Amino acid sequence: MQKIILFYKFVPIADPESVMFWQRALCEKLQLKGRIIISPHGINATLGGDLMNLKYYTRDMKAHGLFGGITYKWSNGGIADFPKLSVKVKPEIVAFDAADEIIVGINGIQNGGKHLKPEAVHKLVAEHGDDVIFYDGRNMYEAQIGKFKNAIIPEVTTSRDFKKDLDQGEIAKHKDKQIVTYCTGGIRCEILSAMMIKRGYKNVYQMDGGIVKYGEKFADEGLWEGKLFVFDDRMKMGFSDKAEDIANCEKCGVKTSHQINSTNIRRKLHVVCEDCAKVKVKVASE
Repeated sequence: MQKIILFYKFVPIADPESVMFWQRALCEKLQLKGRIIISPHGINATLGGDLMNLKYYTRDMKAHGLFGGITYKWSNGGIADFPKLSVKVKPEIVAFDAADEIIVGINGIQNGGKHLKPEAVHKLVAEHGDDVIFYDGRNMYEAQIGKFKNAIIPEVTTSRDFKKDLDQGEIAKHKDKQIVTYCTGGIRCEILSAMMIKRGYKNVYQMDGGIVKYGEKFADEGLWEGKLFVFDDRMKMGFSDKAEDIANCEKCGVKTSHQINSTNIRRKLHVVCEDCAKVKVKVASE
């Protein structure tokens, strides 16, 4: 049996290159593929492989002085969903161009928003109603096929675009509202919520564990609608057999969650149903 794990941890890393070499050797030994990014602020990874080998991997991570206490998100898939193993050191584990806006300690980011478990998100909505704003911390092409109901979807194609959106976008009109940020696994909201607080947003929350953990709890019976975009060869996943298609094919208009990439650039993904994709339809240029 094979699986995929998604995880991150914000923690000060004094020697990212040493961690990189250790991670690469560990994954090669366990025959894992995927992507790992290491920075002075922590680690961010998605890995696929044999279930037992992934368990060995998490065991070694727990034994390391820096990487105990990580929450791993497990999903269906495996090594075939990744073309190779990539382990790199970068200035940030998510490229918001905001490394100087977060304060990272041994217990994670210290100046971010309040974490809310899925049940607490529902409680906040029940208490505050329309004063709760869901803000999508992902790029536009991810939100095309799935989002939280009535969420604000920022007009961003890269994480670096969020600075401008926080200052000038739709969300900037709601600085006094209760704002719940969300993203795939929670990592982007760790940074995004800190950026929002620095810019004067009053009540900022982040969905603990991201969409993945929310989906594990409520599947398609809660506030989520559609499919979840994922950054491997699966491209999308549903939380149950009730998951709906909410996007429309750009050619024929049928409901679909199928996306095509004619340019090999993610931000230029188009929503095109499988039937239209087979005939290589021409889609509108960006």
